[in-house]
Amino acid sequence: MTTKRERAIVVSALKHAAPYIRLFKGKVFVIKAGGEVFADPELTTALVEQVGILHQVGIRTVLIHGGGPQSTKLASDLGLDTQFVDGRRVTDSESLNVAAMILNGQINTRILAACRDLQIPAVGISGVDAGLIRAHKRPPVESSAGESVDYGYVGDIDAVDADILRKQLDNGLMPVVSPLSCDESGTLLNINADTVAAAIAAELDAEKLILVTGATGILEDVNDPGSLISYIDRKHLKTLKEKGSLADGMLPKAAAIDAAIGNGVSRVHVISYKLPDSILLEVFTNEGTGTLVVDDIAALTPEEQAAES
Repeated sequence: MTTKRERAIVVSALKHAAPYIRLFKGKVFVIKAGGEVFADPELTTALVEQVGILHQVGIRTVLIHGGGPQSTKLASDLGLDTQFVDGRRVTDSESLNVAAMILNGQINTRILAACRDLQIPAVGISGVDAGLIRAHKRPPVESSAGESVDYGYVGDIDAVDADILRKQLDNGLMPVVSPLSCDESGTLLNINADTVAAAIAAELDAEKLILVTGATGILEDVNDPGSLISYIDRKHLKTLKEKGSLADGMLPKAAAIDAAIGNGVSRVHVISYKLPDSILLEVFTNEGTGTLVVDDIAALTPEEQAAES
């Protein structure tokens, strides 16, 4: 039996969240979570619970997942080398098989199982299904070190068929998207999940893109965990990249953030799964968590700037 104090806390929380529920009901949120979240059953449940609450209060939610740590571990177990350049995985034919097993065969299914346990009506889909993501094999590109890099079976996105996801959302379902796709000849391609999330958010005219990662957010100094930036615009993000403040997995995230905002997504949030209920705090409180990225800080209201400070 709940105490009087506990009941008061629940009522207060509901009253506080109500304006945000009214504001966001019927809007699209695209949430991307890295594979490290799904390596731990408790973390998986915690994230799915939060995403499920968004769905249940009427926010049209799409969840995209990565699978990097699991792919790296399985590759190691199989005696395969893993190579990264500028934070992006190089994918040869053997690594591609590993990615398919992990992304579609393991992580997507386990997320759906967690959704079933929590009675969330979710459906799994990959970029291959029904031509959701049309892509081509990335040609050799120049790395930040000035060297030519062939990423192998890595894809660059040509188009996203957002109607496939809209039909699922219209039917009350929550799509859970694996970033694996293919080209027009049916060759499988591994695409960075942040890149996929940004493209889907843009095509769905999403209200928010939320990137859930192990970092607290975007740091002014990559070596100083206390240098968290509460809000930032594209210009400042570019400056951070140029001065080397972004490293490893944050590099493709920064590119995805820039692409999403450049294609019409007004708010991108970078938050940590290590903070309990970070998604709910970001969505249903003034203060939020992590880093908010916008096109131009000048467009933020004084109240928003004060809340994010």
